[in-house]
Amino acid sequence: MSKRILRLSLATGVAALTATVALAPASSAAPDSAQAHRRTCWATHYGPIPAGSQTSNGDIFDNSKNTAATSLTRNPQLPYGTKVKVTNVANGKSLVVRINDRGTFRRTKQIPLCLDLTDGAFRRLGGSLNPDAGHIVVRQKVLR
Repeated sequence: MSKRILRLSLATGVAALTATVALAPASSAAPDSAQAHRRTCWATHYGPIPAGSQTSNGDIFDNSKNTAATSLTRNPQLPYGTKVKVTNVANGKSLVVRINDRGTFRRTKQIPLCLDLTDGAFRRLGGSLNPDAGHIVVRQKVLR
């Protein structure tokens, strides 16, 4: 399969995920106060990605690793290689992910997306892939 087809497949998957999350209902676990809202956000997961696909930094995508994409609208951007501690607000589980990709999703007041995790990282944090809950509410702390 050519790189062009792989990239097109990846772009189509990202667009589908973005549209799905945009239509997702608001989480009942969303924080009430404005201060808590700034500290938490939604983490989603990639879903199926074709074997051999590349992340935007050139890594071969591995859906089992602790890696993540951040939004292109994040300001300031997290550089590739940044380590971020992610904690699931609902159960307290946490892990450290490495940023190796960018997503087209946006963080808004209605849809506070911050990270797109690999399926493995999402699952280790307690997210459900089957049935797919769509997102988990997380706190994030940039480590370096």
